[in-house]
Amino acid sequence: MGNRELKARIGKLLGRDDFENALETIRRIPGRQAVNPLFSFLYSGEEKIRWRAVSAMGAVVGHLADTAMESARVVMRRFMWNLNDESGGIGWGSPEAMGEITAGHAGLADEFACILISYIDPHGNFLEHELLQRGSLWGVGRLAHARPLLAKPAAPFLTAFFASPDPFLRGTAIWAAGPISDADMRPLLEARLSDAAPLRLYRQRQITLTTVAELAKAALAGTLADA
Repeated sequence: MGNRELKARIGKLLGRDDFENALETIRRIPGRQAVNPLFSFLYSGEEKIRWRAVSAMGAVVGHLADTAMESARVVMRRFMWNLNDESGGIGWGSPEAMGEITAGHAGLADEFACILISYIDPHGNFLEHELLQRGSLWGVGRLAHARPLLAKPAAPFLTAFFASPDPFLRGTAIWAAGPISDADMRPLLEARLSDAAPLRLYRQRQITLTTVAELAKAALAGTLADA
């Protein structure tokens, strides 16, 4: 199957109603073949397709790591390069995909969690672009919900976003902080309990409409669902 045909096939699978079955079909495609089409769908203008590409990238790269770890590392380094100023690109979808991959694969999480967290660290590889910040917060949150011990160092960086003017940054940071919150974070979360600003959040492979206040309440109660 040629590259165009494979891209078209993966695109159809990403758009299917029964995405869980479609995701398993994508996972069975040889990883080295599936990665490039999936990269292109991370740039999709359709929100559902873009997020499903993130989920699919997690499944494909995780499966690839089980059989060819170095090839999986190459993919992770490609995400890192996309987020590097020298790449000349923007890196849309890269931090989200890194979060999905590290949430799903323990070995890659051990190696790359600290790099993912560095994208929200003002003294690390902080991403200045607000849309990329949304992605990096989501990526850290995805890691935090799956592997809270690895994500724990992100806690002080997440709180810096709780008062952001952008409700997507506030809400996503609060969602990300839920599994790793502590007593020091509690008053900051309580301060957002009246924050009715809406946002859309991708959780459990569904795009959900929520509010900052709802996420803060859930974080305080320790009842946030896994991503």
